[in-house]
Amino acid sequence: MAAAPLAARMRPRTLEEFVGQKHFLAPGKLLARMLRADRLSSLVFHGPPGVGKTSLAQVIACHTKARFCCLSAPAATVKDLREAMSQARDRLATGRGRTVLFIDELHRFNRAQQDVLLDDVESGVIILIGATTENPYFSINGPLISRSTVFRFEPLGPDEILQLLQWALQDSERGLGALNVEADPAALRFLAEMADGDGRKALTALEVGVRSQAAAGPEKGVKFDLDVAKESIQQKAIAYDGAGDSHYDLASALQKSMRGSDPDATVYWLARMLAGGEDARFVARRIAVCAAEDVGNADPMATVLAAAAVQISEFVGLPEAQLALAQAAIYVACAPKSNAGACAIWNAMKDVREQPTRPVPPHLRDAHYAAAKKAGFGVGYNYTHDYENGFVVQQYLPDFSGHYYIPKDVGHEKTISRYLQKLQRLIDSNDRVDKTDGRGGLGSLNEQG
Repeated sequence: MAAAPLAARMRPRTLEEFVGQKHFLAPGKLLARMLRADRLSSLVFHGPPGVGKTSLAQVIACHTKARFCCLSAPAATVKDLREAMSQARDRLATGRGRTVLFIDELHRFNRAQQDVLLDDVESGVIILIGATTENPYFSINGPLISRSTVFRFEPLGPDEILQLLQWALQDSERGLGALNVEADPAALRFLAEMADGDGRKALTALEVGVRSQAAAGPEKGVKFDLDVAKESIQQKAIAYDGAGDSHYDLASALQKSMRGSDPDATVYWLARMLAGGEDARFVARRIAVCAAEDVGNADPMATVLAAAAVQISEFVGLPEAQLALAQAAIYVACAPKSNAGACAIWNAMKDVREQPTRPVPPHLRDAHYAAAKKAGFGVGYNYTHDYENGFVVQQYLPDFSGHYYIPKDVGHEKTISRYLQKLQRLIDSNDRVDKTDGRGGLGSLNEQG
């Protein structure tokens, strides 16, 4: 272990040394109860890198006095799996105890490889602990998930990472205690915050900063100050997976912040996505969807700006495209909100899917060919511009009363609402035309108002 990185040397050896994940490891919590009762089932650890998934698996293996077998899914084959499980069956049969099979990056196994594990997991031959950085409910087979208990690991807090750094500086056997390090508390706090929840990253930066100065000899001591800390960690790592949970979580946060009219939150989540390497075109599409769905006709310019942002993102690319994306996203966030247009199409689509298919009324059908007039298509259609106010009462919907677009009393939809009310007054002031002639009423407008 002398040649191993500091993060590997400082792995916890007992549950008492394990830092973080109190939501399932604190006294009385689920995993703590399972370990205390020695009723451990197969587990799936889901969370970002550097939060202790591998370390906790090793601690559990020691706690249960089981043999710990570790495989890395990207490198392991079905043959490796079968060999590990054969050894586990031999140990169990000869009374040498159970085996904890830890598989790192379990989601990298294909369906066939995951299925190899099912029988031995179900029979208890092995205690499977799978670690994954991706959502296991999407990346791991359902039968394997149903045989396991899933624990979600959260990023470590700055105080928890600070505790790891202090332990590493004090531990002379596994850590850096023998190097006589004088650490500035501000430097350690800086590392703890810039590591962004990743304990491994903080410990690696600490070791880099200390070891790079230790060549002069430990007797002279090592000063780890803020400047050294900034040099060691270089740049804050943005935790972002363009195909995993963070991709969808941040996209959801961006759209909900725009919908919620919070421009500050909007531009923050936008920055998080762009800094993490998200495709600018994906961001532009999210802004365009929000403009149409959540702003709609309350401010039609939102959709215009969003469309411009889509085009600019295609034409210019990053980093310049972030300016147009920010402009459009902030405009959408600050615009009055109405989902009346979205509700109208959703309800109409529902009727189209669930109701009988309705024919187009004859007077609305295409009449631009010779046989159309013989069939009576287009006959009786009233050209609206031939009438006062550019409006005439006639049937537009098929033979049922649909009621889809209900404008809200916000933004530009106030104007739309007043216009529809004016049309309703025109309808009310005219004599009703008998609907049996195929031209009666306005169909939807008579109900919509």
